Amino acid sequence: MAKITYVEFSGKEHVVDVKNGLTVMEGARDNGIPGIEADCGGACACSTCHVYVDAAWVDKLPAKDGMEEDMLDFAYQPDPVRSRLTCQIKVTDAVDGLRVQMPEKQI
Repeated sequence: MAKITYVEFSGKEHVVDVKNGLTVMEGARDNGIPGIEADCGGACACSTCHVYVDAAWVDKLPAKDGMEEDMLDFAYQPDPVRSRLTCQIKVTDAVDGLRVQMPEKQI
């Protein structure tokens, strides 16, 4: 289990425990975290689970694959370094303490 901090655009923080094996997107969905819409249900077919990963975590996460890179092109104000799709980040003990911030809106 990993403790994940989801930060809304307004700055409001939600710290939740997410079971290993789920994705960061599923952790948000299962805990009613606003700001992550996940319209495609985690199929990496949209950009509505886009977040900005805290800079301290960028190099600790597995690299983005080509499909995630392509979908991020459709995200609202993507950052070439910090933007990730939460459906593509698997929760393990290694991501305990991860912080992600939601953009102003999802598109």
